[in-house]
Amino acid sequence: MLQRLSAGGSDGRVDVLVRRPRSSPAVGGDRIHTHVVDFAALPAGLPATDDVYIALGTTIKAAGSEAAFRAVDFDAVVAVARAGRAAGATRLAVVSALGADSGSRVLYNRVKGDMEAAIADLGYGSVAIAQPSLLMGDRAALGQPLRSGEVWATRLLSPVMRFVPAGIRPIAAADVAAALIAAAAEAKSGVRILSSAVMQGASRRR
Repeated sequence: MLQRLSAGGSDGRVDVLVRRPRSSPAVGGDRIHTHVVDFAALPAGLPATDDVYIALGTTIKAAGSEAAFRAVDFDAVVAVARAGRAAGATRLAVVSALGADSGSRVLYNRVKGDMEAAIADLGYGSVAIAQPSLLMGDRAALGQPLRSGEVWATRLLSPVMRFVPAGIRPIAAADVAAALIAAAAEAKSGVRILSSAVMQGASRRR
């Protein structure tokens, strides 16, 4: 997402909130301004902005507990969205997950559903929520731990990928990024859900 934003035609500034200094190669030159923050206690007065993109997320295994998982996938996401709104943003684009449902018996899906409901009520004029299936991408290049479920699903399904329904087929992270950026640019009023099927191939269409 950062690569696509920094390579866009706009001359706008891109402020990036991270929890540790970025280990990935720098992109975007002087347009990119990185801020190392504590997502549990965001500083007041974030830079003025028009659009907010949120791709925060973890797993229960990586977080270590259900409470720690919720602190990232609900508390931190909502805190960033709220801070962005206070900084003047009117458009919000967030990565959620396939199966997000506040009424689900599955904790992961329930937390994602709770998050979606919370951000929809913050006063943004336009909200785009991506609900991808398993994400495919180079996590190692981003300094992120590999997710074995994603790795094995991709390996097992690769030979028959074209026969897997688009709605549940693993999706490239680049497609999700492209779809969210396009949705933010369109700025349709209200809350818009981007299904995994709709986002498939988005990076090749833009």
